[in-house]
Amino acid sequence: MKAAKAAPAISEAQVEAAEAEIVEQSKRIDFYLTEYSVELLAKKMTDGDYVVPPYQREFTWEDERKSRFIESVLMGLPIPFLFFWEMSDGKLEIVDGSQRLRTLAEFVLGGFRLGELESLPAVSGFRFEDLPESRRRKIKNRSIRGIVLNEHADEQARFDMFERINTGSKVANKAEVRRGALAGPFMNLVIELAALPAFDALAPMSTKLKNERENEELVVRFFAYGDGLEGYKDRPSEFLFKYAKKMNALFDQNQQLAPTYRQRFLTMLDFVAATFPNGFRRIPNGKATPRARFEAIAIGSHLAITANPGLRQQPPDVSGWLNEEAFSDITGGDGANAKGRLQRRMTFVRDRLLGA
Repeated sequence: MKAAKAAPAISEAQVEAAEAEIVEQSKRIDFYLTEYSVELLAKKMTDGDYVVPPYQREFTWEDERKSRFIESVLMGLPIPFLFFWEMSDGKLEIVDGSQRLRTLAEFVLGGFRLGELESLPAVSGFRFEDLPESRRRKIKNRSIRGIVLNEHADEQARFDMFERINTGSKVANKAEVRRGALAGPFMNLVIELAALPAFDALAPMSTKLKNERENEELVVRFFAYGDGLEGYKDRPSEFLFKYAKKMNALFDQNQQLAPTYRQRFLTMLDFVAATFPNGFRRIPNGKATPRARFEAIAIGSHLAITANPGLRQQPPDVSGWLNEEAFSDITGGDGANAKGRLQRRMTFVRDRLLGA
């Protein structure tokens, strides 16, 4: 039996680089702790001192889940930390905890009636006002702790916090968070293009994915990857967030960028419609649009017609390679976000369209 190969020793230079990276990232996180009573939290929520960002507004608990949460409060079970971001006007944007806060305000101040409770069945159907005065005081006096990212923490830190807190949960995804956190002219264009009927016809997807802004995710990826992968480190979320933030600023500075980028997307759609029989789908009547396949065809097409505009007048025949194993391999799921694979699928389609 062979002995396990020893891992290479970490050099002093690697240790210094790692420490520098930790220090740099830590600078973005600046926070303080808070602890408020349920009474104050409900009042602040009702008064508008706490702001629910756009990417969370569509996510509301059903009555059953609200009742279960209030039941946990009544039983004295631990309540997870609330997370906020301090806005420039002093209000606190809710990064995580909007459902808990909304439910507390609705119960304490809004007349919410509890549904069927499992552990406290005798309290089923109660409103806050129906509880004894002593119990109401106890609920209002209970405190909940929170963490506030102060105004010096940047948008990426806020985005990272939301993503890490909610990993695996049924919450807003990256496209939704990006849409809410980075409202601006570039994101407005993304939303406009994602809603185009022509795009919907070429890149079909389920209602569920549309509600999760998957169509907007694809549009952002088209522009971001098409503009080059400089700074890409196999982490699409961070790369796309920084790109969208940068483009919002550039669109603000140059009013001609929006029409230029709009035309880039429309030209690509026209070319794909004329060249690829199934659009971005694998099969003629497919109802799904795999991300890797979309990236390969959309960005590869853009690169090809940029290199040779004449392709738009005489679309090449793609039947010879579109169903090749080589194309299936580069658009497969394993390691799909690795920079090398991303580059290969973009250049594969570009080169085939150019006849290489």
